[in-house]
Amino acid sequence: MATIKDIAKLSGYSVGTVSRVLNDRPDVSETARQRIKEIIEQENFRPNTNAKLLKQVHASPVAVLVKGSSNHFLTLILEKVQWYLHQAGEDATVVFLEESANEALAAQQLFRESNPKGLLFLGGDLKNLREHYPHTDVPSVLVSASAKDLGISAMSSFCTDDYEGGRAAMSLLVENGHRHVCIVGGFASDEPEQVSVRRLNGAVSVLKEHGIAFDASKQYVQSIFSMEDGYRAVRTALSNDPDITAVFALSDLIAIGGMRAVHELGLRVPEDVSFIGFDGIEYAEYTVPRLVTVRQDIDTLARKSVEDLLYRINYKREAVHRCIPFSLTGKESVSRID
Repeated sequence: MATIKDIAKLSGYSVGTVSRVLNDRPDVSETARQRIKEIIEQENFRPNTNAKLLKQVHASPVAVLVKGSSNHFLTLILEKVQWYLHQAGEDATVVFLEESANEALAAQQLFRESNPKGLLFLGGDLKNLREHYPHTDVPSVLVSASAKDLGISAMSSFCTDDYEGGRAAMSLLVENGHRHVCIVGGFASDEPEQVSVRRLNGAVSVLKEHGIAFDASKQYVQSIFSMEDGYRAVRTALSNDPDITAVFALSDLIAIGGMRAVHELGLRVPEDVSFIGFDGIEYAEYTVPRLVTVRQDIDTLARKSVEDLLYRINYKREAVHRCIPFSLTGKESVSRID
């Protein structure tokens, strides 16, 4: 007996498009609709009535919770997530949360009010999720941080190895002779698996290995992931210690704001202060000089997350936790100190 995947293969259209035709959705071209119906008739395909009824009963869309309305990196992932969901014939409810908001409590409210069939978290505070996420079998995925140690059986995660990314960034600075550096971004906490803490700890581990002193009270400045706060934080760092020769910003947005601060102080990038960012957003390609950054694979993060969520919505499978490889790109914003 033919399956929906067989119909998709024979017709030349995606499973999502076939699904939309089967459910008489309007967002399908007439050409695609006629071709798929021809194959359905040719193969004597009959949808699983029970499965279709189940889908109607649980017809609420996937929910996407975005942590940090000013975080451009998460906005880029959101665009990719929405595209992949659309390709699969899925609608999504998107909720933007402030960085100070509790996403686990927001998820509780969503479960009460709209009964989503799946949740995607773009960013998240691991402490909030560990302490407040409700006990539920609804599949969910944490994107850009690891949920491996949260103890949430229905939550997968796809992320970059932030610790190794921090090490790669600081190693480049040290290899270029920098011994007086500052780190800007995030908020130091007791949560060792938090994204910003892992990046910070990875960078500091390299300094320790090379016997380079690091006074966090002067050389680390907390900041949200925004250009405005990056600007403020770098000005603060250089005020605390004018001898700084390099900045590792825990996001590209922080780095871009910080580069502006350096310019307004009458200094040059990279001749006076070198910069490395983290994320690999498109803005980094257009700074002058072009920003060196730890580039996350945004497309793969989004695609893998959506594929996992939709698979687990439809089939039983244990949650998975994967790290997606990063790359270090660019070279204009880092100078060598002899």
